[in-house]
Amino acid sequence: MLRGRSLSVTSLSGLPVWEAERLPVEDLLLFEVSWEVTNKVGGIYTVIQTKAKTTADEWGENYFLIGPYFEHNMKTQVEQCEPINDAVRRAMDAMNKHGCQVYFGRWLIEGSPYVVLFDISSSAWNLDRWKGDFWEACGVGIPHHDREANDMLIFGSLTAWFLKEVTDHADGKHVIAQFHEWQAGTGLVLSRARKLPIATVFTTHATLLGRYLCAANIDFYNQLDKFNIDKEAGERQIYHRYCMERASVHCAHVFTTVSGITAIEAQHMLKRKPDVVTPNGLSVKKFSAVHEFQNLHVMYKARIQDFVRGHFYGHLDFDLEKTLFLFIAGRYEFSNKGADIFLESLSRLNFLLRMHKSNVTVVVFFIMPAKTNNFNVETLKGQAVRKQLWDTAHAMKEKFGKKLYDGLLRGEIPDMNSILDRDDITIMKRAIFSTQRQSLPPVTTHNMIDDSTDPILSTIRRIGLFNNRADRVKVILHPEFLSSTSPLLPMDYEEFVRGCHLGVFPSYYEPWGYTPAECTVMGIPSVTTNLSGFGCFMQDHVADPTAYGIYIVDRRFRSPDDSCNQLTQFLYGFCKQSRRQRIIQRNRTERLSDLLDWRYLGRYYQHARHLSLSRAFPDKFHLEPTSPPTTDGFKYPRPSSVPPSPSGSQTSSPQSSDVEEDRDEDEDERYDEEEEAERDRLNIKSPFFLNHVPKGKKKLHGEYKN
Repeated sequence: MLRGRSLSVTSLSGLPVWEAERLPVEDLLLFEVSWEVTNKVGGIYTVIQTKAKTTADEWGENYFLIGPYFEHNMKTQVEQCEPINDAVRRAMDAMNKHGCQVYFGRWLIEGSPYVVLFDISSSAWNLDRWKGDFWEACGVGIPHHDREANDMLIFGSLTAWFLKEVTDHADGKHVIAQFHEWQAGTGLVLSRARKLPIATVFTTHATLLGRYLCAANIDFYNQLDKFNIDKEAGERQIYHRYCMERASVHCAHVFTTVSGITAIEAQHMLKRKPDVVTPNGLSVKKFSAVHEFQNLHVMYKARIQDFVRGHFYGHLDFDLEKTLFLFIAGRYEFSNKGADIFLESLSRLNFLLRMHKSNVTVVVFFIMPAKTNNFNVETLKGQAVRKQLWDTAHAMKEKFGKKLYDGLLRGEIPDMNSILDRDDITIMKRAIFSTQRQSLPPVTTHNMIDDSTDPILSTIRRIGLFNNRADRVKVILHPEFLSSTSPLLPMDYEEFVRGCHLGVFPSYYEPWGYTPAECTVMGIPSVTTNLSGFGCFMQDHVADPTAYGIYIVDRRFRSPDDSCNQLTQFLYGFCKQSRRQRIIQRNRTERLSDLLDWRYLGRYYQHARHLSLSRAFPDKFHLEPTSPPTTDGFKYPRPSSVPPSPSGSQTSSPQSSDVEEDRDEDEDERYDEEEEAERDRLNIKSPFFLNHVPKGKKKLHGEYKN
């Protein structure tokens, strides 16, 4: 009997999901292969980085990540060391003797996993020979002009070579290799063609052709069974890449994808039904104080308010305490990310708020990187004016305070005319005059290179959201990722998200969707769609997602106009919520974070790996023909307390009223957060066997300004 740590998975009933789902990890080697190991390109980097600690804790010294070598990344992210594992060390020595440059170390992230990095450039002289090997393996040719595909072939060839050397010296240990996306897939194809004794898993996070088709504004999901796949790939000059991806899918022992909606897509695009759906998770960290995330919201919201004061100087005729901050962030894919439908819904929301004479103002940030020259001069001036006014007010306060202090010491109540002399009045008048501006506040913080053809700016011109005084919806395009060193908005992305009220991600093509998931973990409500993996996941797990701050727009079975109207109603309903209702909703949203923890979602990866072992080595690893880990039939219940949803519990007018305040007092009496939170904790932690949370008196939350 093999000894050592073992991995086991249990079902909701508490019984094993499958017999023999116990992997003797000390007798296995696990390799995860991705182009985004230590190399941030997109969302796969987040998947691997956040999952590393959970996987490293389970597999210990037998877990390795394989990726490309880049000098800058190596110097800033990796601590070089010598491999302890004999098979890995001998494999590296063999490759280095043949002129390859293979690096080993610990990736300086949570969990500190081992990484094996290949220098692509040092092995480029083998490219023609490896192209021939790949042609013989699967009949796919790679054109010389596609540098990215050529780099992926070199990377895959080095991976297959390395895995062969490892298996030659594994001393009886079985090897599992999981490949992420088509960029790593060539290594899988070559490994199978050479009949290496390894169990393989291929994970697609988005199909290559699917992303291209959706970007072309095609009714993708309703036409899945009608596409001529070869023709579509050929017309877009990605046929060889598509063939590389499809070959990887069909060569793998186990094929997985990240969501149910992508599984449907993959079945049509890649002609294989995924064996396991492996949802993406996050490394969830809980605060010791129950409502610390609410305090962080207040703190970071104040910093966003400071930026808004400067950006809208001279037009700051709205109450910042009644202003909601919304945002959309991600790659600049105008249609795929839903920026088109979001802007249209903002136009309709602006009409509704003006029609009802609402005192609520909505400031919307578009955090989507684009080509720019530099910061907008008018935007920089706004922040300078704000700082100058702050310095003036601070100096006046010091002077005023000293005179007041001296008067009180003398036992006198100072005369206001004596405290403020004529010079002080002049200074204040000059400060007021400095805030006058003839132009409207800019809709972008940077000078755009393609201003006239930029999709977001062109749509803003069409719908007329120019930040006029009468507009209740204000728009700010920030075409650059956020940074704490920025002179405009000195905040990291996480800080910015915590300071906002709602994240809006009405994507048309989003295989998973980390942005709304990150909002959920931070206790910020978000808008997603039933075409995103995250949205489908929440529909499956939460009976009333809206009550928990997850608004799901139907973009699959409704027309674009109906979807836009639905999004508008979600936004309008959110604007009608009272401050108390938003606090309650944020508390509920944050409690959903356990659903997205890798401690739970990592079990799907465990099942995929065991399934691959049972198919690669059926005589040594047997998997009973039962279902993978599932939560079918389990859902977070609809909260019994109010408000179930803003649109259903509010009057038609977004303005506050005495009746509404009375209703809020009734809601306070009926809403017992301690009771509801304990019920939610039991709902998820009991069936999923996460760490037990002892019962006890929890501190009730106080009032937090929203």
